[in-house]
Amino acid sequence: MRAIIVGAGIGGIATAIRLAKKGYQVEVHEQNSYPGGKLTAFEQDGFRFDAGPSLFTLPELVDDLVGLQELPGQIDFPYYKLDESCRYFWDDGAHLIANTDPVKFGNEVEKVFGIDAKVITQYIKDASFKYEKSATLFLEKSLHKTSTFFSKEVIPAILNIYRFGLFETMHQLNHKSLKHAKLEQLFDRFATYNGSDPYQAPGILTSIANLELNKGTFYPKEGMHQITERLVKVAESLGVKLIYNSSVEKIIVENKQAKGATINGEFHSADLVVSNMDVYPTYKRLLQDQPQPEAILNQERSSSALIFYWGINREFKELGLHNIFFSKDYKEEFRHIFKLKSVHHDPTVYVNISSKHSPEDSPEGMENWFVMVNVPANSGQDWDSIIPEARKNIIAKVGNRLNVALEQYITTENILEPRTIESKTSSYKGALYGSSSNNRYSAFLRHPNFHQKIKGLYFSGGSVHPGGGIPLCLLSAKIIDDLTPHAS
Repeated sequence: MRAIIVGAGIGGIATAIRLAKKGYQVEVHEQNSYPGGKLTAFEQDGFRFDAGPSLFTLPELVDDLVGLQELPGQIDFPYYKLDESCRYFWDDGAHLIANTDPVKFGNEVEKVFGIDAKVITQYIKDASFKYEKSATLFLEKSLHKTSTFFSKEVIPAILNIYRFGLFETMHQLNHKSLKHAKLEQLFDRFATYNGSDPYQAPGILTSIANLELNKGTFYPKEGMHQITERLVKVAESLGVKLIYNSSVEKIIVENKQAKGATINGEFHSADLVVSNMDVYPTYKRLLQDQPQPEAILNQERSSSALIFYWGINREFKELGLHNIFFSKDYKEEFRHIFKLKSVHHDPTVYVNISSKHSPEDSPEGMENWFVMVNVPANSGQDWDSIIPEARKNIIAKVGNRLNVALEQYITTENILEPRTIESKTSSYKGALYGSSSNNRYSAFLRHPNFHQKIKGLYFSGGSVHPGGGIPLCLLSAKIIDDLTPHAS
């Protein structure tokens, strides 16, 4: 049996591996000249930059896929666990290092903010409980199959649903649990992991903290792009054909059955088709002649990103791999992103410096800065005016906090913004995670991993269930694996 996968994003590659292991002849068609979607890398003036996702959690999901390689032990995936997850900075001089051990993190919070360490350890314990009780149901299985709700995992989930925070926002739960403005801001930040607003997103998303602060934060020894590179090797070991510069123009459907695709003007037959493209352009470009699920396609988009890749010609000992410089008014920042569709003049700034762990990523004595702020999805804003203004504000904010004239240390620069995110990855409006999760029912509103009326048509990646980010994209492939028959 033959399978065609549209797009070589991380979800598409993972799906290809799983289908090939089940005996399918798999072709992956990618419009770009490289794999990985958002999870790519580039070099510039002696600096190497991971272009997209920079946080690595749940490494076992990658290990599972590497374990499917044709000849065991031929392809390795080296990584290690980090002692700290992030360094947090506030404009008033406050500074906190978040240890990945909950007890040590609680002790640090008590030392810096005078809050009893037990408040933090209990919070993380609660986050772990929510995650463990809900993940199997909400993340690892299709929410659109009746069988899911008759599985053994449903009963404990239902019995504990009152503890999930479905009827409160993340911020309301954090305010109730933490009662300290800076800690509330720190834990509200986890809403950004799926492009949402903590003042609107449901409280169950407080479970995200469990991944970073309990299960752990990790680092691939060769940088984040190592994930893409290794999974491509695994796919190729199983006979998967990855075809680049290959444009899929239409998914062919006959008698409510996917029959293949038109690719570069030619028909390619297949027994099943998987779209790893954002679900919006999948329908608007590839399934134009099919009924359009307008309610799903018109959901609020997640946030996008404005990223500056800077080569810095000095080292900053006070910074780590992951660093956050918080805005003074978090609520106002999110109001700008989701209500005003604009960029706040005082944005929260994330700085990732992979050369802290991979010195070869920058020349000696220098650092490679991945500098990101959350911005709205593209709806026609004047980005040519917004970007230089945001750049000025970012440089001033970080420079003031570090007590340096930051501009003078920037030796090379590249920029990624909502328009280029959309053009490079086909992410509708440049939204990083498809639709937002600013709704208590958002988990159920995402497009399913299969088409409910077209047999043999499936969907993977961050714009469909269970959501965006590396772990969830990999889980979308696992769900498809569960839904599809063996080729033999």
